[in-house]
Amino acid sequence: MTTIQEIKYQLQQLQEPNQWLEELETDERKGVQLAITQWKKRYAKKQLLREDFVQKKSFDDSYKRTPNCLVAGIDEAGRGPLAGPVVTAAVILPEGCTDLVGVDDSKQISKEQRQHFAQLIKERAVAYSIHVQPATAIDELNIYQATKQSMEEAAAQLDAAPDVVLADAMNLTVKCPSHSIIKGDEKSLAIAAASILAKTTRDELMNELHEQFPWYGFNVNAGYGTPQHLQGLANYGFCEHHRKTFEPIKSMWRDRQ
Repeated sequence: MTTIQEIKYQLQQLQEPNQWLEELETDERKGVQLAITQWKKRYAKKQLLREDFVQKKSFDDSYKRTPNCLVAGIDEAGRGPLAGPVVTAAVILPEGCTDLVGVDDSKQISKEQRQHFAQLIKERAVAYSIHVQPATAIDELNIYQATKQSMEEAAAQLDAAPDVVLADAMNLTVKCPSHSIIKGDEKSLAIAAASILAKTTRDELMNELHEQFPWYGFNVNAGYGTPQHLQGLANYGFCEHHRKTFEPIKSMWRDRQ
């Protein structure tokens, strides 16, 4: 008789239900039944991810005027923090990208998943670009205009010119039709992919800033106003990467004048 450990291993290799699984369900051993239940849970989760992938891909395809139309998704990371840049990314995905099943809004997946998918997206994309908008530009333009400008730059820097642009909740002025998609990173595969590239790039940049300014805790708070960050501001003041039009830096800057 096949051991429970051997059955567990075989179930780990099983991708789709088959006759063997049906026969296995007659095995009355508790360990076998538990292993089957665990496999079914994993399978159901994979099915949900596949369905979500199909929905996101179909959403993007609905904006294609022709089968070969290139759809670019654009998203940002870092509009709300007190410090650091806004990072935007633009991504054009190929038709056959089923290895991106599981790609979602960067806030909805783990750090490990973001890093894994970021590498895959860069390898699979027809084209992608990343634009970094510094704090100085945010102060000069305001956060909305700085983000908009950055998204438009990301679109313009794509190696392949898109036929249509889908941007997460932003009306852009670009060289092709553009659509503002509310909650776009939940609906569009291309926008979700862009959100992952923007988020992972910004996290890397904030980790680099942490090496220069460790007292703010940029590596853990990404520039948001956490207690550690605010304490760092109280003890050391602000640095050149802080946004002087955001409170409390705005008041600190005014008091210094």
